[in-house]
Amino acid sequence: MKPFSIVLLFLLMVCQNVYSQQYKVAIEPYPGLVKADARLILKTGYLVVPENRNRPDGRKIKVPFLFVRKPEQDPRKNILLYTTGGPGYSTTANIDSISYNSGFLKYGGFIAFDQRGTKRAQPCLDCNEVAGAIKRSYTEGKNRDSLVLAAVSICRERFTSQGVDLSAYNTMESAEDINDLRLALNIDSLNLVGISYSGGLMLTMVRNHPEGVRSLILNSPLPGYVNFEEHGLLNINEALEQVYRNCKEDSLATGYENLKSRFQQYLMTVTGKKFTISYKEKGSRDSIRVAYTKNELLDAVVNRLNTRQVKTVPAVMLDLINGKQDNYVREVLDGYFNGDAAISLGMRYSVYCSEQIAYSDPDLEKQQDLVVPWLAGYSFNNVTHAICDCWKIKPEPKIAKAPVYSKVPALISAGDIDPDCRPFYNRLIKRYIPGSQLLIIHDKGHAPGFTVDGTDYMKIFMDNPYQKIISQSKNVIVE
Repeated sequence: MKPFSIVLLFLLMVCQNVYSQQYKVAIEPYPGLVKADARLILKTGYLVVPENRNRPDGRKIKVPFLFVRKPEQDPRKNILLYTTGGPGYSTTANIDSISYNSGFLKYGGFIAFDQRGTKRAQPCLDCNEVAGAIKRSYTEGKNRDSLVLAAVSICRERFTSQGVDLSAYNTMESAEDINDLRLALNIDSLNLVGISYSGGLMLTMVRNHPEGVRSLILNSPLPGYVNFEEHGLLNINEALEQVYRNCKEDSLATGYENLKSRFQQYLMTVTGKKFTISYKEKGSRDSIRVAYTKNELLDAVVNRLNTRQVKTVPAVMLDLINGKQDNYVREVLDGYFNGDAAISLGMRYSVYCSEQIAYSDPDLEKQQDLVVPWLAGYSFNNVTHAICDCWKIKPEPKIAKAPVYSKVPALISAGDIDPDCRPFYNRLIKRYIPGSQLLIIHDKGHAPGFTVDGTDYMKIFMDNPYQKIISQSKNVIVE
């Protein structure tokens, strides 16, 4: 056996040994978590497990879930389990009510499960100090990075003083949470539905507990075994290339000749420069003078690389080139001033720092600036090496960065203008899971879903996961 294979096998044995230690799993009620049609059978609760399974008798955490099904549906089979992306967003917080005809219920019972450390979980790893620091950087004209790092340190100290083990909030532990919930609910195996980050979480579940997985449905998945920081600018550049191609192919898109070269030259021109704008925060009576850079200008474009807004991107580019940027910059500032209250940043830091930043090569990251200099210096992620130096947690075991091999049937959806989880990542997943089928969907951004031009490809897959899917639209390529 080759040395790498021996190491990989050893790591798998270590992980299995660590998590085979005995501990008691409990389920506690969570009344009022969600409303459901009275005809449905609904169970809501907290999964109660060790915070760190290496210390099974230590601190316990609570992770919310809901399990709903129709009376005639089997409580043990054909169950879908869904967790949202992020990392750091809550799944259950986005579900107010469940009707009898809710989409997922047509396939069987449905579970919505939160990631540990997110909203409604106990503890919740919110870092509200960071949003305040970003706002201060604009209102006071101070260095943003310094203020954010100070806020991260304060947040970390707050949690560690409470006894929270920040290194225990990672994908490996979350995968164990999923399997523990499966066993606690006496479910044979699951159809796992993941989106973005949670696509990688579901792949980890497949690697660690293949016996508990019936199929995979992955919407713009980010496999944990890629180094996202080394690709971030390249991903955005690829998405922009698709926008340029769309312009060339659209006979009605007049006025966009040479858009690619013009916009790239514009970005090179504004690199390193500072601008100011009069900005009035919502709810405020007075305006302030705010400084901004290429970062905010690129935000105005990248934020629109989604299914709903992508058709506006060429016009935004032209406006920026022609100096009509104020409205777009104010829109970006609104986002920073309002913050993202839905995300639990502490949980995001723990996952990203232990699984991405810890394994990302800063020299390779900088190489991106050389090959796409028009994007050089753009802050495409709110987790950085400096933040992780402040967060101070242990890297995940190397097995977390190994590809996931499996024979499980899988359906993967990718948008061709997704600036984050490119089809490149989705093809990597397919490479190691031969039973997977990949939908490349034209003019769709992040999380394109599975219904295109009236065809529900998820239903086709669920009806027969091993049957070859045939595209029903020119906007879908099946690989």
